[in-house]
Amino acid sequence: MTDDELLRYSRHILLPEIGVEGQERLLSSRALVIGAGGLGSPVALYLAGGGVGFITLVDHDTVDVTNLQRQIAHGQASVGQAKVESARQRMLQMNPLARIRTLQERADAARLQELVGQHDVVLDCSDNFDTRQAVNAACVAHRVPLVSGAAIGWDGQISVYDTRQPDAPCYACVFPPDTTFEEVRCATMGVFAPLVGIIGSLQAAEALKLLAQTGQSLAGRLRMLDLRTTEWNEIRVNRRAQCPVCGPRSMVD
Repeated sequence: MTDDELLRYSRHILLPEIGVEGQERLLSSRALVIGAGGLGSPVALYLAGGGVGFITLVDHDTVDVTNLQRQIAHGQASVGQAKVESARQRMLQMNPLARIRTLQERADAARLQELVGQHDVVLDCSDNFDTRQAVNAACVAHRVPLVSGAAIGWDGQISVYDTRQPDAPCYACVFPPDTTFEEVRCATMGVFAPLVGIIGSLQAAEALKLLAQTGQSLAGRLRMLDLRTTEWNEIRVNRRAQCPVCGPRSMVD
């Protein structure tokens, strides 16, 4: 670690649970972030600021003025710009040492299978069920831990799906792929601005803990936040024996 890095990450290094060894693990790690919007903004900034060595940021969209109420990686000058490029510029302002690859594309299942295996952790900051299922399937196939978050209206949720652990569920164990429901999005339902910051920051925290190999992850626990009352609820979730993704007869074997 260079003198600049020792100074920049000194507040991490002072934590006995991280120290020099944990920070070096972060510096040698690779994170894949799917989505550079409300959740992806704090995720990208905290991963870059925290010293994750290489970050790949994937998003097909451009910045719109309606994003600026909550997507803190972007500013007025970024309107019309690719979200991944706007976020990259902000990340480098925080940490010019960060190595960042940007992909302005909508990652489909085949592309995700290619990308996930190149990283040590995946953070799903997308806003639709099909993408979440595709990200999960790729993470199960490559045995890469997934930090998944969601936020709409006043309600948010977060969990870690780490099938390297024998009893830990994957996303499809909790939200089966054949589930039918009405898709809801911020554009039609609205979202309370700080909610995405809270959930996204927690996603970054879970990823940093996994990469630094410290603390206890949320694997096997789904945390849900109602920000109307600032009330947290938690449910324990187990691997589902008949899960079509991570079960013994899974489609990804």
